[in-house]
Amino acid sequence: MLKTPLKTLLDILIHHFTKERLVTLILTADEKLLTFMLEHENANDYKNAFFKTIANTLVFNEKALLECLEIKELENSFTRFKNKIGLYSQGRPIKSSELVVLHFPFKDNILLGNAKDNNTKSNELFYHEILHKNEIDTLLHPKALCRFEMHGEGDLESALKDENTNYLIKGNNLIALHSLKKKFAKKVKCIYIDPPYNTGNDSFNYNDNFNHSSWLVFMKNRLEAAREFLSDDGVIFVQCDDNEQAYLKVLMDEIFLRENF
Repeated sequence: MLKTPLKTLLDILIHHFTKERLVTLILTADEKLLTFMLEHENANDYKNAFFKTIANTLVFNEKALLECLEIKELENSFTRFKNKIGLYSQGRPIKSSELVVLHFPFKDNILLGNAKDNNTKSNELFYHEILHKNEIDTLLHPKALCRFEMHGEGDLESALKDENTNYLIKGNNLIALHSLKKKFAKKVKCIYIDPPYNTGNDSFNYNDNFNHSSWLVFMKNRLEAAREFLSDDGVIFVQCDDNEQAYLKVLMDEIFLRENF
């Protein structure tokens, strides 16, 4: 059973940061978390439990705080393994430590993923996040959308100012997402994506008959952009068949966090 000051601290941290985020913040020694703990009015009650002084410098003991968090979760049970199904490494769940993620060739790249209305397919270029930073900055810099047409009744100019107006955008979806991000960030309640299934038989021809890693890069770039649109209570659905479903699930766990599934 935790002593009162430690239990109080954990209650405060969970309330302030949410339980879902707390493990990640602890593992990354998040600056906001550490500042909150050290500047809290009751810091002296628990500082020695989670910090140690080395060469006149406070060092965060993440393991101690994680253990206390686990004890708090299980303090009313008769086993510390309750609800802990999965692989462990050095006493910690691998999924919590973020030691296992989905890696694939070109994961640190941007894939434009051009689509054409004809049967012509060309090889895609990958832009490396470091080596091609200037190209990526230019590519993802917001672009001006033009050639608007009004479908239905109403005034086009008024419709463009209305937040409830529906848009049908013809063009590269990655560029469109980054161009709309500032206007719609954290405002979207639901996102539905129907990407190419990577079967070689998609009705709409993307340049390059995606191989496995190319498809994952293609999806990663767009899912990371889509995440910025979602409101706190927003949801995202991705249409997919069995060909890539398992890999897509792990990729989305990494981007949106597994507990949000």
